[in-house]
Amino acid sequence: MRLKTEFWVAAFLRRCSTEGLFGAVIHHGADEAGVVFIYVNHLDGTYDLLVPPPGPAYDEQGERRFIKAFKAPRDWQAASTYVQRRREDDPDLWAIEIEDRHGLASIAIEGDNIS
Repeated sequence: MRLKTEFWVAAFLRRCSTEGLFGAVIHHGADEAGVVFIYVNHLDGTYDLLVPPPGPAYDEQGERRFIKAFKAPRDWQAASTYVQRRREDDPDLWAIEIEDRHGLASIAIEGDNIS
């Protein structure tokens, strides 16, 4: 059974908080089954963007999977433009931001897949 997106986002933000990372919801999507995009703010003007992969968004155990949208961190304009274009096609999309100077927010997604 998959966790509703609103519960997954709340748990993810709480887990980040326990790791000393600040996180916030930038865009609230569908509570039941919205896709999640994660901005990782490196606090130096650059961002990584974690997005669902093409194909299945969940692994065999039902855990969410993510890939980096860009090979290297980008500025806010590039990352937000990418998300905005996707939101035009999918208004149920969630966007959350994690401030992490070291880019370790993916550690807080223990059990989830990051490529």
